[in-house]
Amino acid sequence: MSTYAIGDVQGCFKALEILLDKISYNTDTDTLWFAGDIVNRGPDSLTTIKFIKEQKNSVTILGNHDITLLARAYDAVEAKNKDTFEDILLSKDRDSIIDWLKNRPLIHYSEEFKTIMVHAGIPPQWNLAQSLSYAKEVEEFLRQDNPKKFLKDLYQEVPNIWNNGLTGMERYSYIVNALTRMRFCFPDGKLELKTKDDLKSKPNGTLPWFSELNPDLKEYNIVFGHWAAIKGVTNKNNIYALDTGCVWKGSLTAIRLEDKRIFSISCADCD
Repeated sequence: MSTYAIGDVQGCFKALEILLDKISYNTDTDTLWFAGDIVNRGPDSLTTIKFIKEQKNSVTILGNHDITLLARAYDAVEAKNKDTFEDILLSKDRDSIIDWLKNRPLIHYSEEFKTIMVHAGIPPQWNLAQSLSYAKEVEEFLRQDNPKKFLKDLYQEVPNIWNNGLTGMERYSYIVNALTRMRFCFPDGKLELKTKDDLKSKPNGTLPWFSELNPDLKEYNIVFGHWAAIKGVTNKNNIYALDTGCVWKGSLTAIRLEDKRIFSISCADCD
């Protein structure tokens, strides 16, 4: 019985199959955690999301691409040329898939492993209880019968700094931006959402979000995706970056939570 956390699959189903074969995944006894962005940009979003949805022992959190799929499904945003989830939107299983996806959490915590899984990061002002609570606020809106208005109003980049008095869409946009889009931030938690490059490219005054953790989080392990450019390197013993750029011909990576062993396969031929 093993538990594996897996980085951004992004519709690269062939690569996921190869990785699961490498770890000798047992559907009856093993558990899979997916760190968000299970769809989009890759060649087979429909097969990927259907497979993940069908795993009885699994946890999937929402990434920014997954939220984009929800927004498209509810006609809250316009189609983008780079999106590759039309196969889901045109599928006969569309309604059940979208209903399943919108009921996924934004963050997951396991007491057994003392491990937090988030797609992008956690701002330095938040401890674990706050992170879970703020995520739940957004989750409740996403789980409405028709979250179109919420999703349409969600896409904004201000305010980019947290305070407990934020209300309405300003509050929810910050929460979603932090948990699903953040890479660099300022020490006061102000988000810098434009830079996508490696750690050496940090804008003046910013640090990688995991360099400015809330002191209460330092006793936990954190696994996250989203940041392919750092190629799995955080230089932190308890912080594990799992997005290693599969959709960009990099690799697909998993960590076994019992012993922190890393497994990785090349995505160079996974079209």
